[in-house]
Amino acid sequence: MMLSLLPTLRRLTVAATVVAATVTALSGLSRQAAAEQKTITDVLGRTVTVNAPLKRIVLGFYFEDFMAVGTPAAYDSVVGISREAWESWVPANWAMHTGHRPSLAQIADVGEVEVQSFSVEKVLSLKPDAVVLADWQYKALGLDADRLEEAGVPVIVVDYNAQTLERHVASTLVLGEVTGQSARAKEIAAFYKTAVEDVQKRVAAAKQAKPRVYVEFGNKGPAEYSFTYGKNMWGAIATAAGGDNIAAPFVEWWGPINPEQVLASKPEAIFLSGNESKKNPASIRMGHGVDAAESKARLQGYLSRQGWADLPAVKSGAVYAVYQGASRTLSDFAMVQFFAKQLYPAQFKDIDPVKNYLDYYARYLPVQPKGTFAVSLKD
Repeated sequence: MMLSLLPTLRRLTVAATVVAATVTALSGLSRQAAAEQKTITDVLGRTVTVNAPLKRIVLGFYFEDFMAVGTPAAYDSVVGISREAWESWVPANWAMHTGHRPSLAQIADVGEVEVQSFSVEKVLSLKPDAVVLADWQYKALGLDADRLEEAGVPVIVVDYNAQTLERHVASTLVLGEVTGQSARAKEIAAFYKTAVEDVQKRVAAAKQAKPRVYVEFGNKGPAEYSFTYGKNMWGAIATAAGGDNIAAPFVEWWGPINPEQVLASKPEAIFLSGNESKKNPASIRMGHGVDAAESKARLQGYLSRQGWADLPAVKSGAVYAVYQGASRTLSDFAMVQFFAKQLYPAQFKDIDPVKNYLDYYARYLPVQPKGTFAVSLKD
């Protein structure tokens, strides 16, 4: 009886194998059809044709913005990062994210543009669908960026460093296309736009002269002036918040300013930015895991600079510290609010910028930072 069934079983097995192979082939065709070819226009107006959402991405910068727009699942498609720009620049932020998702530390490091360790060969070895770079990275790479594209790897440029509403919105929408999260990108872009435009309306309603503002990256400590900002980053935030940035006539993007010019400009408010780094014991410390008392103590040290005691900002106590990592990012709307609240307090009594900063994380990111992100010597 059993022997008589064997031919039938063999025929059924062969038939099943054929059916399975056919289904697999059709499934493959279905997936190919579903892979949508898109032409993305990046923030430089360059058109890049890719199959989106991308499956293999090398990400140069804006790590949290990529995650906020694409959701944490977007990192499943990231095969390479410029790790130093995350781990070294905001170490506690990196530790917070890797503590939540240890696999981030296993993503290949392709080197960092600013310290000239970025490796085209490493990028190509990862066989990415595209490389997503900050505008400043793309421009600094120059011919190396061309090499990537000549090798068949598209480069997509985004830019939050410009710190303009237009570039923030455009970059967010590009990240939405890259990650297949266009609807979420539109939501976040609209949220950011509404917050910044609200600041602009409140400042306009104040109908007063713009206060003179000086901003400095406090990474070198009081003994040495570090760079300030002109048209981008904190300089653009100061302008968006209704301030008159004293560095704007002298510094285009970022760079040093003559200390005598700071004294001559008589700023009415001073903002010093800092991060979590412990490399310089006198630098401004701000960010995840930093105690407010330490931030204020570091901030107080800057008041001993020659000539600063006579500045209007110091005389009135209008000296503040802000988190460097909260600039050039979608969460920086809260820093625009913080600047504006210090410059126009009557117009922003109902606004809590630090709470709004933390609420942004609760809404769009999988981690919740704890630390010091904006402080005043008045508090």
